[in-house]
Amino acid sequence: MKLQRIEIVHDFPQPVEKIFNWIGDHNNLGEIFFPFTVTRIKDGQGDVNGVGSVRKLSAFPLLPVEETVTQFQANKLIEYTVTSKMAPIKEHLGVMLFESYNGGTRLHYTITFKGVVPLLGPVLKVGLGQGIKRGLTKLAKKSL
Repeated sequence: MKLQRIEIVHDFPQPVEKIFNWIGDHNNLGEIFFPFTVTRIKDGQGDVNGVGSVRKLSAFPLLPVEETVTQFQANKLIEYTVTSKMAPIKEHLGVMLFESYNGGTRLHYTITFKGVVPLLGPVLKVGLGQGIKRGLTKLAKKSL
C-alpha cells in the first residue's frame, strides 16, 4: 500500500497559547474530526493530554481507533500515532506544529498513513483531509 500524506497549513487569529490549549485537549477534537467523537481514555505524563495520553475516536458503524501522543511541547508540537490493533490504517503519524504568525497562530498539520486494504488509503486521505479543514475553519471563527 502507498503511503498517504495530508498536509494542512491553517492560520488562526487567536494567539498560539489559545489554539494549542484548545487543540491539545483531546475532548475538544470531536469538533475538528467530525463525525468522530473523541474522548481521552488515558492521561499523559506531566499533562493530561501530553506524552502517553490516549484518545479514542468513535463513529458508528466503524470500529473505534485509539491514538497515543508520542511527543508534546507546550505551544509548539503535538505528535501522535494510531495504537489500535484493529485499525484500518498502519504506519500512521500525525504531527501538529504551532507557530506565531501575524499576531495569531499558524498550524502546520501533517498526517501520514497507509491503508490496510487497497484503495482505503486514498479514500481516507480525501475524507479526512476535507473534514479536518472544515473543522479548523470553524475553530478559527470561534471565540476561545
